[in-house]
Amino acid sequence: MRPDPAQQRELEELYDRYGQLLDDGPLADWPALFTEQCMYQILPRDNFDQGLPLAIMRCESRGMLRDRVRSVQETIMHEPRYLRHQITNVSARQLDAAGWEVIANYLVVEVLPDELPKILSVGRYLDRVVRDTDGALRFREKRVVYDSVLVPNTIVYPL
Repeated sequence: MRPDPAQQRELEELYDRYGQLLDDGPLADWPALFTEQCMYQILPRDNFDQGLPLAIMRCESRGMLRDRVRSVQETIMHEPRYLRHQITNVSARQLDAAGWEVIANYLVVEVLPDELPKILSVGRYLDRVVRDTDGALRFREKRVVYDSVLVPNTIVYPL
């Protein structure tokens, strides 16, 4: 069953907030968009299509997401960059009273200070969104399936 217009807007607001936090921060707030026990993966389309579990980034809890944020901010050496997420075609199907299966397309543009903008990644989000105990919508599962066989070594931030 498709969400009603109010639920659809609430889902779209979750995706808007997701992009805003990754693009403009604060990045430290990004893990709060996920349930305490969650799954976040970035994997190539070929692996996904063949049912292969190999992911280039995998976090299995909000704590692991916080560790990822900390590593981006404090330990990984990388050139400063700006990201712009374009998230479109948010399509949801209600699975039960508290959860939706959501598919959305994404495009991430990366800008380094001394280079022209370039496409960092393009693909789709395959998600499970639930209403958490506090009433907020959160991601229980987020699979970022990128379309390219190649992945740039500049994927530092979550997609």
